[in-house]
Amino acid sequence: MGFDRIERVLARDLEMRSESGRRKEPEVVIVGVVPAEGGRGPRFLLEGEGERRFLRMNANGYLGLARDPDVIAAEERASRAFGVGPEAVRFISGTWAPHRELERRLARFHSREAAMIYSSAYAAVMGVVPQLIDARTAVLSDALNHNCIINAVRLAEPRMKFVYPHLDMAALETGLAEAAENCERAIVVTDGVFSMRGDHAPLDRILELAETFDGRFAENVIVVVDDSHGVGALGERGRGTEEAAGARADVLISTLGKAIGVNGGYVAGSRTLVDFLRETSPFYVYSNPITPGEAAAAGRAVAILDSEAGRRRLAHLRAMTERFRSGLRAQGRETLPGVHPVVPLMVRDAARTRAFARHLRELGVLATGLHYPVVPEGEDKIRFQVSADHTERDIDEALEALASFED
Repeated sequence: MGFDRIERVLARDLEMRSESGRRKEPEVVIVGVVPAEGGRGPRFLLEGEGERRFLRMNANGYLGLARDPDVIAAEERASRAFGVGPEAVRFISGTWAPHRELERRLARFHSREAAMIYSSAYAAVMGVVPQLIDARTAVLSDALNHNCIINAVRLAEPRMKFVYPHLDMAALETGLAEAAENCERAIVVTDGVFSMRGDHAPLDRILELAETFDGRFAENVIVVVDDSHGVGALGERGRGTEEAAGARADVLISTLGKAIGVNGGYVAGSRTLVDFLRETSPFYVYSNPITPGEAAAAGRAVAILDSEAGRRRLAHLRAMTERFRSGLRAQGRETLPGVHPVVPLMVRDAARTRAFARHLRELGVLATGLHYPVVPEGEDKIRFQVSADHTERDIDEALEALASFED
């Protein structure tokens, strides 16, 4: 069987992406980590760069828990006790004690009746959202929602799909009014924190609108939030967008792979919802879970977050984020307002964004340039991500590197 003709098609697609500037940069390969020392946080060694050390400001580990000794020890203990892999999907050969303990801990952390883990947050969104949608459902989705939400809605094929402009509550109200005319159920789905911008959904206002229109739908208006960038990074207690907005979604989806520092995703909600998903969600039923070791590590990380030590990490994270934002403003750089550790530097030109990112790397700072189609045209930016691992000295070194870039 030949592959030559289709391979030429694929190669041409790659060429077009390169020619248009849309092809991604080669992936960085991290080959070592140098522990924090001398007033600096951890430094990273890259393939091909010898012993040169890099400051990493393009990772989602907002609390620095991936390298926490207690988290590592929890994973090692569970791996020795249960092995390094789950070996099958849960309904076939049974689940592992660390999985169930993690689910109970997540439910308590979010004050929900139950929680259920998936192999990733992407799998969680794909495995939850379509199960709540049928041919009588309207879906209302923020225009800047993550790719996983977009694909989940496409998979579900609802009766009506309404994409409202980013954070536009008047448009959402209009959409709900239209949906009430011919749909029996409405799903409002939104990111909690929008990962390319660092702003967060006005969850309190969304829930007010949902309550206003709920009586016009035979099967409710349901609010679903993917708070993968919010949990562990937003709020004094790390409860994410719900804490920041003082409101609670009907269905909460999040990740164990960002602030929690491990791997996997989860959904938290009512007992009935979780029992239903265990029966019907294909990304749960037919896919292996995270390993027992990962589950134990994530459980320990959540316990740290839900403690005084976690609150200290969050306070330090807020302080470092504000130091970096203030430094950008002092340089006259354009950024977006907010308190989240995603801090975008708006460049608004693809070629200049790439040049800026290369300049930072030459000075030992890793930050990711983003341009179309990852972000809308004209919103080219460098996304900086602050971590509780960062120190004042780290932040100042990054700002010095920024200040040296000449337009």
